[in-house]
Amino acid sequence: MRSGPGRWWPPVAVGSAGLAAAAAAAGAGGFPVGDAVRLVAYSVAGSVVAGIVAGALLYALRRATIGVQAAVAALAAVLAVAIGVAWAASQMFLMKHDLRVLWVVLISAGTAGLIVAVLFGRRVATASRSVGEMARRLGEGGPGANLFGTAGAGGAAPGELAVLAAELAQTSARLAEAQAQASALERSRRELVAWVSHDLRTPLAGVRAMVEALEDRVVVDDETVARYYATMRREIDRLAGLVNDLFELSRIQSGTLSLDIESVALDELVGDAVAGAAIAASAKGVDLQGEIGEPSPVVELSTPEMVRVVRNLLDNAIRHTPPGGVVLITAGLDPTGEGALVSVQDACGGIPERDLDSVFEMAYRGDTARTPGDGGGGLGLAVARGLVEAHHGEITVHNHGPGCRFTVRLPLHRS
Repeated sequence: MRSGPGRWWPPVAVGSAGLAAAAAAAGAGGFPVGDAVRLVAYSVAGSVVAGIVAGALLYALRRATIGVQAAVAALAAVLAVAIGVAWAASQMFLMKHDLRVLWVVLISAGTAGLIVAVLFGRRVATASRSVGEMARRLGEGGPGANLFGTAGAGGAAPGELAVLAAELAQTSARLAEAQAQASALERSRRELVAWVSHDLRTPLAGVRAMVEALEDRVVVDDETVARYYATMRREIDRLAGLVNDLFELSRIQSGTLSLDIESVALDELVGDAVAGAAIAASAKGVDLQGEIGEPSPVVELSTPEMVRVVRNLLDNAIRHTPPGGVVLITAGLDPTGEGALVSVQDACGGIPERDLDSVFEMAYRGDTARTPGDGGGGLGLAVARGLVEAHHGEITVHNHGPGCRFTVRLPLHRS
């Protein structure tokens, strides 16, 4: 709602234009200056009296329905015309008979105008009640409720009320969408807590059992003791990785992730990640290959975070590729030349189409059993997506060849 001096500009402008038009009409009619001035004065006086009367009525009826107030506003215009014309006619140029005819015409026209105002007010009042009914439905039914009912409110309403009805419908849809997202997020968090609790509890129970066996000297031969220590070390490393993933994911979701941006040649970043994953690939019998396009693109990024992204993708590919399979990582410019692409191709046999949209969700591992082993905590891809998006990039996956291909696209320069 406008306030201050600006709110008076429309009526002042209309009044000034009306006075100018009245003066022009009087001049065009050939009236003497004195008569013209009196005619304008009579008209203005009638309008002022009608405005005062209408204003008093509207103030007294300020809590009445819109229809009543619209009728008063219409009556004000008729009253202004009647007062001005009657005053001018009685003082200047009409006989009594003509004056009575004029009054009949004014009363008839005023009645017609009043009827139109009542009908319009009724329409506005109906539309107003429809919008109120929509607000009530939204309050009672919540986001996503059918605000229009069976009749469809707001379609024939005046412009402002129709816009308000449409805004209410859009607000309901947005609230429903936000509610669905909040519910999905809450459900995902509950599942994450349950899954991570399972992934923490299982290796801890195994480590505890092995520690107790060593303490109680249930196991004494060197070979078994060494195997126990190796197993405990592996489980502890797995737990440490899970805790690191949880910490990284919490930083991403809370917005506290801090990136140290620098210009990095993509071949150096990929080389570091491949060197770190080579041992795991060799131990499993997976052939890890790399292809870097020339010239190697230079990308503005945070090296530790992006190395972690590539390592997560490589570890995931190695984990799901059978012995003897090939994991291929490629890097270079995208076809547009405005970004860099890093792709990791595995030989996992592919991902079910129904799961392709879920692989980057928290705690997704592609199995419903959540059995312990080398499957990881299901957070690596979620962390990878969060880190890529923090760099204003995009990560996607699709089935290709003997397995699936994960592709990371990064802008060459941060905007």
